[in-house]
Amino acid sequence: MRQLGRLIFIVVTVLRFGLDEVALSVFHQRWVRALVRLVTVGRRLDAPRGQRLRQGLERLGPIFVKFGQVLSTRRDLIPLDVADELAKLQDRVPPFPAAQSRKLVEEAFGKRIEDIFSSFEAEPVASASIAQVHFAVLKDGRSVAVKVLRPGMLDVIDQDLNLLHRLARWVDRLSADGKRLKPREVVAEFDGYLHDELDLVREAANATQLRRNMEGLNLVMVPEMVWDLCRHNVIVMQRMTGAPISQIERIRAAGVDIPKLARDGVTIFFTQVFRDGFFHADMHPGNIQVSLEPATFGRYIALDFGIIGTLTETDKEYLAYNFIAFFRRDYKRVAELHIESGWVPSGTRVDALEGAIRAVCEPQFDRPLKDISLGQVLLRLFQISRRFNVEIQPQLVLLQKTLLNIEGLGRDLDPELDLWTTAQPFLERWMNEQVGWRGLLDRLVKEAPRYTQLLPELPRLVHQALRQQGAGSDSTALLALLAEQRRTNRLLQTLVWAAVGFAAGLLVSRLFLA
Repeated sequence: MRQLGRLIFIVVTVLRFGLDEVALSVFHQRWVRALVRLVTVGRRLDAPRGQRLRQGLERLGPIFVKFGQVLSTRRDLIPLDVADELAKLQDRVPPFPAAQSRKLVEEAFGKRIEDIFSSFEAEPVASASIAQVHFAVLKDGRSVAVKVLRPGMLDVIDQDLNLLHRLARWVDRLSADGKRLKPREVVAEFDGYLHDELDLVREAANATQLRRNMEGLNLVMVPEMVWDLCRHNVIVMQRMTGAPISQIERIRAAGVDIPKLARDGVTIFFTQVFRDGFFHADMHPGNIQVSLEPATFGRYIALDFGIIGTLTETDKEYLAYNFIAFFRRDYKRVAELHIESGWVPSGTRVDALEGAIRAVCEPQFDRPLKDISLGQVLLRLFQISRRFNVEIQPQLVLLQKTLLNIEGLGRDLDPELDLWTTAQPFLERWMNEQVGWRGLLDRLVKEAPRYTQLLPELPRLVHQALRQQGAGSDSTALLALLAEQRRTNRLLQTLVWAAVGFAAGLLVSRLFLA
């Protein structure tokens, strides 16, 4: 009954704020429009459509606000008046009362505000769908930001997620496309990420890891956490000072190189994805600033680490191979990779899939970013995926969302930015490090401690395994395996001594030349 009540509330809200007008822009059937007009007879919609959409999403709750945040970065897909209004969802969601925020902080730490901070600003500096942020100063003089989780968030989100789980089950059962799109798995992923975002200690841990990963890049700054003042609903972190990335004219007037800033954003993203497999997955403009301080001038400032994406080594290698094949316009290799990975049935004809991918991608190359219709590309790719029964990979949903955010940000900063040309050298260098001699040596060094333990135990483990089989002919197999193991040991010893000899020769030559 609660889910039915929530569904009715959603429908009523959609009709009350006129959100059906936005949705109907993609429907051309007369009977659909006639039905909506009949149901909404007598309604007055005086406010602009963008304002009504924003207010409706705010009323529907955090999940819908998140959707609006992502949509606000896609100015190539939605009207500008709507995009401008939705941009207000990024950090200007109506705050909850200051007294309530103060009470939550005091309950979290078991102390009065005055005992923790020398000053605490009651007015929040930013208010988003999940939490709001207050500036404060610690007793030791450090300037900090205090993030406070909105009260009652868990119940609201659980209601919407339960409804989404039910809808996903219906789609899975009733639609042929549903099984391919894996709606249950996608909703489950979304469920996990949202609940992770509700645990602010997890967010603090994410920020710490990302700060450690980005230390040597000198392109982005991540605030340091004050771990003594971190709880599940309140965290305290280093205060960061910068200009919001959306204030492009202010950043340009300060002297920041805007094209370089756009390229740096691409570098940061691909570094997080392909080097670390750990990336900021909520990179809408409300979470990104640019430092104007002399010591860190022109660097990005990352905020809000509630949603972090992770990729396995297999995911990274598969994505990198696909990207490089796309860069080289090797559509046959792209088709082969889809089949090898199991994304499409093994019996799919490579030439047919190759031709379909070429028809979508080829017209988009050699164009500046401002001239590429990503909406048309996504629509055509979806049509192709249906034709070839491509299965959507739930673990990559966050990456796809983040790519949309990155491209939207790049479009705002520098419409002439060629995303692919900027990323190609980075990816090729990464691939060379992974599959070349350097990658081999790195993996050998990384796995050496495990090999050191495993190799001496190998004969005993093989002998135990063969004895457990209980077959009389196992002795012959055992002797063969032991002989192979001895040959492997001799080969490893030869390689080790060769490496030692090479290193020694290199050292002697350097000393001689010196």
